[in-house]
Amino acid sequence: MKNLSLDIKSMISDKTTLFTESVIRMMTQHCNRYQAINLSQGTPAFPTPEKVKKAAIQAIEEGYNQYSITWGAPEFRQAISEKMMAFNGIPTEPDLHVTVTCGATEAMMSTMLAIINPGDEVVILEPFYENYGPDVIVSGAEPVYVPLRETTIPSGSTIFAYDSDQLRSAFSSRTKAIILNNPNNPLGKVFSIQEIEEIAALCCEYDCLAVTDEMYEYLIYDGQAHISIGSLPEMRNRTITISGLSKTYSMTGWRLGYVVAAEHLTNAIRKMHDFLTVGAPHPLQIAGAVALRSEDTYYQQLVSWYDYRRQLMLKLLDDAGFHCYCPQGAYYIMTDISHFGFPDDTEFAIWLVKEIGVGGVPGSSFYSQLELGRTKFRFMFSKPEPVLLEAGQRLMHIKEKI
Repeated sequence: MKNLSLDIKSMISDKTTLFTESVIRMMTQHCNRYQAINLSQGTPAFPTPEKVKKAAIQAIEEGYNQYSITWGAPEFRQAISEKMMAFNGIPTEPDLHVTVTCGATEAMMSTMLAIINPGDEVVILEPFYENYGPDVIVSGAEPVYVPLRETTIPSGSTIFAYDSDQLRSAFSSRTKAIILNNPNNPLGKVFSIQEIEEIAALCCEYDCLAVTDEMYEYLIYDGQAHISIGSLPEMRNRTITISGLSKTYSMTGWRLGYVVAAEHLTNAIRKMHDFLTVGAPHPLQIAGAVALRSEDTYYQQLVSWYDYRRQLMLKLLDDAGFHCYCPQGAYYIMTDISHFGFPDDTEFAIWLVKEIGVGGVPGSSFYSQLELGRTKFRFMFSKPEPVLLEAGQRLMHIKEKI
């Protein structure tokens, strides 16, 4: 038998060379290795609600242990539709508009595969959650990035905003969609009604879709309101709304996400979902319906819990010498580290874990244009207060070591 040499490179998709593995999860590995406090990966620290855990156990005992309907158990889809109408202001029929997925990560991937054709472009506002670029590339589209730049407002505060002319120039006849993350991870930016209406107008003008990731929709501070772009009448049939239960109910391991879209879009998304994962865990969906029907006081207490930690972490970081951007939503704080004198954010990240014992995420991992993030660094504050205080004490040693 002839011995054939293998060309290893020819066996691997070119797509795999266009992005890296998750930097966020890589930083978690570094934290584990050096026993550092992990303020990198966004795992909620508060307990999963007792009634939701009991509902999951009861569902298992009552026999919900086989496949549900591929696109979601009826009870769960009904609860999602009720929540979408009451909270998001989007009329939703459980049988026509809802697809349950294995987390919002799969929801985004199923959506991209369902809407993309070769040659399409997808607009992405950066900094962005690290999955968006790879999702667009894997689905066969070309990402077009528009930066959210630092802007000083009359009050003297710094916010992040896109340039309207630059955003418009990103749209073309090839644009299939724009991905909108509201509130934004990593910035904690909450998009204003003016910004949402401007994005909606561009979607209508260029006949494209808005794919919106609203995972942190309940975590908004300072009396602001969450606005879903899909609630605008002109966007009802051209918005794909993605969310999930991971952050709001502290159940990242349950992998319960969902997609809400017009019927013709939902039919395509369900096909992709079916062949990617078949379905989310059935008993957990039954318990998910209980979670979605939590009392208003639950969400009020949740925001209070996070807002306290937001204010605490801002002070701790400020005391340690970081320049902070105050988040309007979610549970992350983006900081400026340029004055610490490191060559780049990645070198700072590794040094911080090894020498200080605290982990965060290099800002460049959230940008396609790495230079835009070289002086930035993200921390998360979903931790018990004693853990945040210990992290703050460790961070105070930065000044001694640089």
